[in-house]
Amino acid sequence: MDTYLWLKAAHIASVVAWIGGMLLLGVVHRLIATGAMTEERLLLIRQALKWDHRVSQPALGGVWLFGIAVAAMGHWFSSPWLMAKLAIVIFLSALHGIQAGRLRRFANDPARVPPAFLRHSAAITIACMIAIVVLVVTKPF
Repeated sequence: MDTYLWLKAAHIASVVAWIGGMLLLGVVHRLIATGAMTEERLLLIRQALKWDHRVSQPALGGVWLFGIAVAAMGHWFSSPWLMAKLAIVIFLSALHGIQAGRLRRFANDPARVPPAFLRHSAAITIACMIAIVVLVVTKPF
């Protein structure tokens, strides 16, 4: 089978794992904003952080590694649609770092409330993914 197809499959699998983790972190941030902290909620936060460390963060590395390889093989680095996609991926990468960092700080000190915008991070993630899918499928410019 063609190397390009294997790289593309690895990129897509990495994206699915990474975005799933971002959605999990977004839901946990929403949960934090909706009520009092209990031992059960703190346990959920710690489990979400373990998932992020073991699955989502390595998947993010795969997204970048396999994505760059696919783009290089496709000779797309001069394409405006790819530059737009990369801008969104950079934004999502930063958002993921903020989500994980704030959640880690909150787990260590529940008195430190994460920023309010993080309760909307799952919706932001979905909106960005829709934009990326449209860019990749239609290559509008």
